[in-house]
Amino acid sequence: MSQPIPTVGLQLRSLLKASGELELSLAKVDVPAPGPDEVVVRIEGAPINPSDLGLLLGPADISTAKVGGTAERPVLTASVPPQYLKAMTARLDDSLPVGNEGAGVVVAAGAEAQALLGQTVAILGGATYAQYRTVKAADCLRLPEGTTAAEGASCFVNPLTALGMVETMRREGHTALVHTAAASNLGQMLNKVCLADGVALVNIVRSSEQAAILREIGAAYIVDSTSPNFTEDLTAALVATGATLAFDAIGGGRLVGQILTAMEVAANRTAKSFSRYGSTVHKQAYIYGGLDTAPTTLNRGFGMSWGVGGWLLTPFLMKIGPEAAQKLRERVAAELKTTFASHYSYEVSLAEALNPEIIAAYNRRATGEKYLINPSKH
Repeated sequence: MSQPIPTVGLQLRSLLKASGELELSLAKVDVPAPGPDEVVVRIEGAPINPSDLGLLLGPADISTAKVGGTAERPVLTASVPPQYLKAMTARLDDSLPVGNEGAGVVVAAGAEAQALLGQTVAILGGATYAQYRTVKAADCLRLPEGTTAAEGASCFVNPLTALGMVETMRREGHTALVHTAAASNLGQMLNKVCLADGVALVNIVRSSEQAAILREIGAAYIVDSTSPNFTEDLTAALVATGATLAFDAIGGGRLVGQILTAMEVAANRTAKSFSRYGSTVHKQAYIYGGLDTAPTTLNRGFGMSWGVGGWLLTPFLMKIGPEAAQKLRERVAAELKTTFASHYSYEVSLAEALNPEIIAAYNRRATGEKYLINPSKH
C-alpha cells in the first residue's frame, strides 16, 4: 500500500484579469489520490525556463509589481498594458497552474505503479510549481541511481529541444544548423549534441562573454551579432558548414532575415549558374522563442526558396511518435550528468519566486543565470 500523503498542497497560480491586472498567488489545492496507473510526486525541483515565463508573467509590467498576503503565502499583483489584453482573451479571468517540468520523489503510487514508489523521477506535463503533482506513471522518467531532483529537473524541455532540433535537421534533409542565443543552457546542450554527433553548428551570440562560454566547450563556429563584421562572419561560417536550417530564440527584429540572406549569399558562392530568382537551395528558419517581442522583419534578399515557421517541442514529439520520442528520452537519461547537465545560479522557494526583485532577475533571462524553484523548500 502507498504511504499516506497530504490531501492538499500549495500550487503557484497565474491569473490574468480582464481588468488589466496580473495576480500571482500560492493556492491550496487538492492532491488527487493516484489511480491504478498513477503516482504522486513530491516536487523538489522545477526550473524557470523561458517557455514558462509567458504563462507565469504574460505581458505584465513587472516594474509595477506590489506584494500582499503573508510571508508564507504572498500575493503579487502587476499591471498589464491595455494594448496587450486583446491578445490574451483566451486566458482572461482563468487561474492557471504554472511549470512545464520538474522532478521529485514518488510518495504514493497506484497498484500498477508500485515499482516507482520512493524513486526520484522527472515529469513533464505542467503544474510543476507545486508541492505535489499526481501524474501517469508512463509520464515519469526514472532518474539514474544517485541523481538528485535538481539534477533531473530540467531533463525534458531543454534536452529534448536540443535533440529535436538535430532530429528535425535530419528528417528535413539538412546537414548543418544555425542557432541564436547560442550560449544559453539549451545552446550549450545543443553544442554538445552536435559535437558528439558530428553535426556542424553555427552559433550566433550577442557578446564576447557569450562567445567565450561556447569556445570553452569546444564550439567551432561562433559569430557575434553585435560585431560590425557580423554579416561577413556569418556568411563565412555558412559557406564552411553548408548550414541551411536555423532555429531562432530571438523572434523579433531583423535577425531571421539576416540569417536567410547570408544563407542565400553562401549558396550562390558555390552555384554553377545564375538565376534571377535566386538559388534553388531551400533555406528554412524556425522561430521557437520570443526574447525580442518586436515584429519579425524580413528584408527579402534571399531568393524564392525559403521558409519561416514556428517550432515547439510538444507538437514535434507528437509528430515523430511515441517510439521515436522514447529513444530521445532514453538518451537524455543516459547523458543526464554530461551532455544534458543543467547548472542553476539560484534555488528559491515558492514564496521567494513571487518576490518582485527575484522575478525581475529571472525575467531578464540572462545567460548564466538559471533559477530553480524548490517547492519543498521553506
